[in-house]
Amino acid sequence: MGWLYFDQYYLLLVVPAMIIALIAQINVKSTYSKMSKVRNIRGITGVQAAQTVLTYYGITDVTIQRCAGTLSDHYNPRNKTLNLSQGVYDSDSIAAVGIACHEVGHAIQHATGYAPIKIRNFLVPICNIGSSLGLPLAIIGYVMGFEPLVSIGLILYSLIAVFQFITLPVEFNASSRAMAAIEERGLLYDDETGKARKVLSAAAMTYVASLIVSLANLLRLVLRFGNRRR
Repeated sequence: MGWLYFDQYYLLLVVPAMIIALIAQINVKSTYSKMSKVRNIRGITGVQAAQTVLTYYGITDVTIQRCAGTLSDHYNPRNKTLNLSQGVYDSDSIAAVGIACHEVGHAIQHATGYAPIKIRNFLVPICNIGSSLGLPLAIIGYVMGFEPLVSIGLILYSLIAVFQFITLPVEFNASSRAMAAIEERGLLYDDETGKARKVLSAAAMTYVASLIVSLANLLRLVLRFGNRRR
């Protein structure tokens, strides 16, 4: 089992992917920090922007509420709540308007039956199983010399990457809906709209980076187990 202790594929594949993910995280935090200090000319807050867009799309059954944390904003389809962090809810920054409208984008996706988000929600419990059992099953199968179990484990583990892949169109579409709503409702002026787009683009890149990390980990495991079965 010495092969478990030194993993050249981890160094060659996963470490570079993790560096990319770290850069993406630093970029989104830096962009958010910068734009959260820039107030929009209209003085509209995150909660006001969210309510304006919800009303514009005729969505009346979604409740907006505060949530703890920074960049913890999210839409919960189970209880139809739009959860905005303190730095977004009451803030009249350009970042707050962009983020709030992005989360409304998810509410619109659910209200209109957007297919990718349905697929992602369907995959959530399956991916949870894959993330918890995939690697252990692959290792057990390897130790026992039972290749079908290794294959099953790797297939389950690959669902993490599948989930990350499906997440991309969901997040990009929510940002696209957000920017369209901002422009249509005139929530921000032209130069402000470009700055809000930078915030959402930086956030989107974190999802791309997560997919890269998942694919790197999957390829690493396939190569490690595959080489040992030859």
